[in-house]
Amino acid sequence: MCKKQYPVIDLFAGPGGLSEGFSSFGLGGKSKYPSLFSVVVSVEKEKTAHATLMLRSYYRGLIVKGLSLTNYYAWLNGESETYKKTVQEDEVWNEAKSHALLHELGVDLEADEELENHILAKLKGFDRSSVLIGGPPCQAYSLVGRARNKGNSSYSAEEDHRHFLYREYLKILYRTEPSIFVMENVKGILSSKVNGERIFPSILKDLVAPHEALGKEFGKKYVIYSLVTNRRFRYGDDPASVEGTDFLIRSEHYGIPQKRHRVILLGIEESIDVIPDKLRASTTTINVRDVTSGLPPLRSRLSKGGDSSENWVKIIQEVSQELIDDLKKSEQLPELVGEVKRLLNQDKRIGLDDGGLRVEPSILNSEEQLLPVYLESWYQDNCLNKVLNHESRGHIKEDLKRYLFIATYGQIYGISPKASEFPSFLAPEHKSWHSGKFADRFRVQLSNSPSATMTSHISKDGHYFIHPDPAQCRSLTVREAARLQTFPDNYFFMGPRTQQYVQVGNAVPPLLARQIAQVVHGVLEKVGEE
Repeated sequence: MCKKQYPVIDLFAGPGGLSEGFSSFGLGGKSKYPSLFSVVVSVEKEKTAHATLMLRSYYRGLIVKGLSLTNYYAWLNGESETYKKTVQEDEVWNEAKSHALLHELGVDLEADEELENHILAKLKGFDRSSVLIGGPPCQAYSLVGRARNKGNSSYSAEEDHRHFLYREYLKILYRTEPSIFVMENVKGILSSKVNGERIFPSILKDLVAPHEALGKEFGKKYVIYSLVTNRRFRYGDDPASVEGTDFLIRSEHYGIPQKRHRVILLGIEESIDVIPDKLRASTTTINVRDVTSGLPPLRSRLSKGGDSSENWVKIIQEVSQELIDDLKKSEQLPELVGEVKRLLNQDKRIGLDDGGLRVEPSILNSEEQLLPVYLESWYQDNCLNKVLNHESRGHIKEDLKRYLFIATYGQIYGISPKASEFPSFLAPEHKSWHSGKFADRFRVQLSNSPSATMTSHISKDGHYFIHPDPAQCRSLTVREAARLQTFPDNYFFMGPRTQQYVQVGNAVPPLLARQIAQVVHGVLEKVGEE
């Protein structure tokens, strides 16, 4: 720990996307210190996400203390089953345990108070301004979640505690009084309502004066700034007049290979007379193929009929021929027929592996690396000799046929087909298929554009996240999803694969968080100069 760093508190941290962005700011630069920010406390309620958070905190601790990473990488690369720590490393592990906390906010008031006191104790080790970051869980605000709730006759928004979890953020904002806070949430928060009233104006009003929202007499006031427009919201302003989209960040405009649109609020203490810089829009668009190239191609697994490479190739050949025959009968999409024929005549599928927790980065089995040079150092780690969390999931034969059709369609026509563009023989037996509500229930992520928004739904099935290569005929792996979320390749996700997907889907892209950290640091440094 260095007193010259700015201390950071991360709430609702997930696997640590925001933390990673702030912790990495300054690394490799002209700074004397490993990072210009130090995450003193990060809080997460889900056990596997917390395990990932702990591991990353430990990894950073080893770097900060200048300790050897040899044993750590031996475990990461699967060269040793158990990780033998030295006494010093044990100290770093214990320190990581005091930083990354497993705790659910808003459930136990006594435990919440203990957490607040723990945070305040950690902040005493610094003589610099603190920063609060985080994003309350978004299920109650997300458009998909609200659509699902409408179909539940017993659902009541007024009784859904998730609408009010931002108040837990508010309590710690009041107690810790940081100079700056960053709060992230889904786009749906702008239109979400409780008792017929939009909740976003209330959130703005509460955040500029946390003490008043909590019924306290004194406390700091804040000004909330947009990171992408000139909009700001101050104490006394009418929140109903605020155009919420002014606070909406479209990630693909800032070098993120994903069309992730999120509301991000930058709160600065009212007494700080500094206008923050805006995020700098990227001059290039980073596409799916840019960041997933170089990863070993995989076959999907088979969820029925016995999983093996031989069975998979046999079934793929069967569905390929069926697709060709069915399209010919219907006299549809002749270009697609020709492409499926070409794939069927190739043998590139033979020998494809189904991946795993640690996969050999076979040069013979990998595509050419297309990462832009400036991103290579962000993603890649020369100490890794395995590709982590790169494991395919199982699919049924009927879905493999749909995946082959969709990926080939996307490759030829440059779009993902909607339900109305599906041949009738490929239509699934879903009641909502012809309703228009889920027209893109099956969706390929196109090679030459940023991906769709990565969400935790990828943990349930891969239909919305189909790999663009028709030869692989599968959904994305956790590692591919992590690259689209801009997690470095040495970021290891703990827990079962389903939970790994949830962690990645819910996270803030670290590379976007790093850009936000730069803005925050610019404000704090100007305050220091003054």
